[in-house]
Amino acid sequence: MASSLAPSVASLNGVEKYFGAVRALAGVDLGVARGECVGLVGHNGAGKSTLMNVLAGVLAPSEGRVMVAGQAQATWSTRLARALGIRCVFQELSLCPNLTVAENTRVFHTALRGFGWRRRAANLVQEKLDEIFPGHGINPSTLVQDLSIGRRQMAEVARAFTVTDEPLALVILDEPTSSLDARTAGQLLSYMRRRVAEGMSFILISHMLGEILGNSDRIVVMRDGRTVADDMAAHFNRDRLVAEMGGDNHAAHDASPFGVVRAARPVCVRARPRGQNGDSELVAHKGEIIGLAGLSGHGQTELLRAIFDAAPKGGGSITLDGPVSLVAGDRQSDGIFPSWSIARNITVGSLKALKQGALISPAREKEMAQRWQQRIRIKTPDMDNPILSLSGGNQQKALFARALASDAQIILMDDPMRGVDISTKLEVYDIIRQEAAKGRTFLWYTTETEELLYCDHTYVFRNGMIVAQLARGELTEEKVIQSSFHEAG
Repeated sequence: MASSLAPSVASLNGVEKYFGAVRALAGVDLGVARGECVGLVGHNGAGKSTLMNVLAGVLAPSEGRVMVAGQAQATWSTRLARALGIRCVFQELSLCPNLTVAENTRVFHTALRGFGWRRRAANLVQEKLDEIFPGHGINPSTLVQDLSIGRRQMAEVARAFTVTDEPLALVILDEPTSSLDARTAGQLLSYMRRRVAEGMSFILISHMLGEILGNSDRIVVMRDGRTVADDMAAHFNRDRLVAEMGGDNHAAHDASPFGVVRAARPVCVRARPRGQNGDSELVAHKGEIIGLAGLSGHGQTELLRAIFDAAPKGGGSITLDGPVSLVAGDRQSDGIFPSWSIARNITVGSLKALKQGALISPAREKEMAQRWQQRIRIKTPDMDNPILSLSGGNQQKALFARALASDAQIILMDDPMRGVDISTKLEVYDIIRQEAAKGRTFLWYTTETEELLYCDHTYVFRNGMIVAQLARGELTEEKVIQSSFHEAG
């Protein structure tokens, strides 16, 4: 842990940022000492990512100054930030999907040139993958688009730590574990703490408050474009963090149980993973919330996609009773329509309900969008703004609104809480509970063990197959981890 006398690696002084008339940052001060991990928290839209974009040189501050190693920077850019040892792993993954992992590393390092650059790039990123994520299973020659979102995140993290001709002093990790399972998230956080002990500095942004409390030396809380708290991590607990963020001071697992007694209602989903051995199959009853667990990339997303593709009537090893909607976790690739408005992104799943005669009624479309903006609290001054004007968490809210506004009785959720703040999560959990009580069924793949506590029944996956199933009363993190590494029966 850095001492109070440790030299500053980088600092922001009085930083303001305007987007037109919108003030995203309101005079923010933030410094990071050598060998320190600063945890940065706040609700979606609080200004965290905007502030980090300024520090990384992606955005120029409207007011204020950037200082690196005690020196004020008259000009600031991503190239200069990189040259001075500042790097950022962004929440929205930035790898080029049509390039291999090695080729993406070459894009990151212009020093990798000449004969044999591809081999050197592959060795460089392979070394970091092995160091950070032992047993990762990623080949540097694989196209990024062929990797699961979890492995894409692992590749992006590893690339950020590769070094050629530029130093590495400060790494900004913006929701770095949002697509990782508990094991790989633990590997990354352990690696980060080892590097802190060696003198490297970090800014860790996470909506998983346990990660912030357990791995930060100092914690900064942002709200409405300002810092509202800055204190040593030892002086915080979960309740204080939530209170400083302006949220309700209660834990997610204190919520009342969801769903209904298992088997008390008719079955609406039966699904068997491809190649499943034995009699194991996923069964969901009307009004249930079913969890899909296990290590990332072990078939959970594939089964949800197979169910979605089989809608509306099912087929093969899948039986469905009711229309289906999907809340994608990879919102950039599978969720949002980036050129559309927020309202249109929400209402596109309910076109039949919006028809007036042969045409879509603009009045009905506007009313539906505004109703869901209020219910799910999407933070925007105008629902006709582009969807990309929203923070990542608010984009995810829009995808929830699309699914819930539709007539779907079966809602598939593919790790949908990535990058969503704790207060929003609690609000969404309440909505899920309300909708389940009305008879909607939810199939919920999550990489957060705490979220499995909301499920009536959980299926654990390994190597594409169901290897265990746990009722609510049987569920523990230890049982999920044990099942994830051992075959059933």
